[in-house]
Amino acid sequence: MKYKEVIKKLKKMGCKEIPRKGGGSHRKWYNPSNKVVVPVPDWGNKDLKLGTLRKIIRQLDLDWEEFKNL
Repeated sequence: MKYKEVIKKLKKMGCKEIPRKGGGSHRKWYNPSNKVVVPVPDWGNKDLKLGTLRKIIRQLDLDWEEFKNL
C-alpha cells in the first residue's frame, strides 16, 4: 500500500496531520479517537513495507480488516 492510500484512510478515520517543524521523511498523524500520534513514512509512490504498515495499524488500535475496509 502506498503512502497516499494510507493517508486517505487516515483522513477517513478523522486523523489530522501535525505540521512538520523540519525536514525528514516521516509525517506525524494524530488520531483523536485514541489520542495517539502515529509517524508515517512519506515514501511517495513507493509501497510501505508490510511490517511498517502493520505497526501503523496496531498503533491506531485497528486490525488489518478494519483498516482495509476504510
